[in-house]
Amino acid sequence: MNLIDSCGWLEYFADGANASFFSDAIEDVERVLVPTICLLEVFKRVYRQRGEEPALQAIAHMQEGRVVSLDSATALSAARIGADLRLPLADSVILATAWAYEAVVWTQDSDFENIPGVKYKRKS
Repeated sequence: MNLIDSCGWLEYFADGANASFFSDAIEDVERVLVPTICLLEVFKRVYRQRGEEPALQAIAHMQEGRVVSLDSATALSAARIGADLRLPLADSVILATAWAYEAVVWTQDSDFENIPGVKYKRKS
């Protein structure tokens, strides 16, 4: 399974410099895991920058993958991971979700650099 961090989705949708890094993982929709926190972050950013219709289109594309809600076990795991690795809340939820589903995290967020199970590419 592949879990694309919110910044990866945004890079892909914007056709940014690192879009190709994320494209194979995103386009393999049968293997895409989408935490609801990524839906929140992507919708908020696209809505703020481009409006509701583009934001809804982005979310529809993301929902082609397997959307997973935050349950209590993953929330507690995220709290531990966040405390132990000093990660922000959303990053903790993303990593805990990936570990729960044995998924690889794809990101350009430097908070994830050098964490096992993460494919990281420095933001261009």
